[in-house]
Amino acid sequence: MALCADSSITNTFFQQENPGSLFEFEVIQREANTQARLGRFHTPHGAIETPVFMPVGTRGAVKGMTPDGLVCAGTTILLANTYHLALRPGSDAIAEFGGLHKFMAWERPILTDSGGFQVFSLATLNDVDDSGVTFKSHIDGATLRLDPGRAVAIQEQLGADIIMAFDECRALPATPSELEKAVDRTIRWAEASKRSQKRTDQALFGIVQGGLDLDLRRRCLDAIVEIGFPGYAVGGLSVGESPDEMAGFLSKFVRHMPEDKPRYLMGVGRPIDLIRAVTSGIDMFDCVMPTRNGRNSFAFTDNGFVRLRNSQYRLDSRPLEDGCPCYTCNHFSRGYLRHLFLADEMLGPILVSLHNIAYYHRWMQRIRDAIASDRLNQMLAECEKKFAQRREDHEAT
Repeated sequence: MALCADSSITNTFFQQENPGSLFEFEVIQREANTQARLGRFHTPHGAIETPVFMPVGTRGAVKGMTPDGLVCAGTTILLANTYHLALRPGSDAIAEFGGLHKFMAWERPILTDSGGFQVFSLATLNDVDDSGVTFKSHIDGATLRLDPGRAVAIQEQLGADIIMAFDECRALPATPSELEKAVDRTIRWAEASKRSQKRTDQALFGIVQGGLDLDLRRRCLDAIVEIGFPGYAVGGLSVGESPDEMAGFLSKFVRHMPEDKPRYLMGVGRPIDLIRAVTSGIDMFDCVMPTRNGRNSFAFTDNGFVRLRNSQYRLDSRPLEDGCPCYTCNHFSRGYLRHLFLADEMLGPILVSLHNIAYYHRWMQRIRDAIASDRLNQMLAECEKKFAQRREDHEAT
């Protein structure tokens, strides 16, 4: 099955690196009216144009997607999860297969998180102390201990291009003392993570915590930068605060991050959240929204969600989005896709997930094009207007 309905979406902006090349980030252009910038991050498995969105392959697979489907949708880098892969099949098993790239047949860059997010997402299954976290496996109840050294060692066995320092992610709202304790641990764990790194062919990124407290974030950032990393991530957002609170915080904070290193906002988010964050200077994103919504019959379009289970689409012969070059939109109608979901056919979630991932990558390309022509502010204003109108229409119904 040929998933590339249109060869123009097969990542013309992805460049294969020469074998053995390491890491370099270059800022190519800055947008005149915002903090946004175009960049290129070189890795051993290819050069990535930024700003970029990374689909999430938690257990070594993006749900419902084949590697060639991801490529044809526009994916240049994806994310996998340290905690989940350590539980099953185990990082030692993946190492026996030659690392995660070979294990999952993905030749392009991979980023692995450290397991720090699971401190938040699996809070009822873990116990945090000053030296690390003890997890009770959600699979069989077995104990998994993660600390900075173990998290880095697992990621070195996995062999991703970009790996993350171990950190403590706190849910919001949190008390000042809780946030300060998490920041202190994150700084200590970042130091230990860097000391633990043995491989030189992986870029270890530091993570900044501190909730919405700008002063605490600045203190954490200064300490993490002092340690020294080839990239920096903003963690601990989209964990309980409102999207407007997050956007307001980023507009004040991101400008303080090193300009010559990639800036990564972890676990975010909606298309409107991405463009807001890019205007603040963020370069990299990941989120489960394209595939999670796809599996639940929700398709992203410029006019908002298409909720395919709705009866209005029963005889709808249109594609999910007119003009979308993805395989789904070039071959299937809304009526057929609705049928697949109502019939509980697994092809439905696959096709809508494929469209959603392609939509996110096209969205990022439009953002990059807007930066290149100094019109990102205009694009943001148009998006905010459409987003506000859709919200008003939804509230009125």
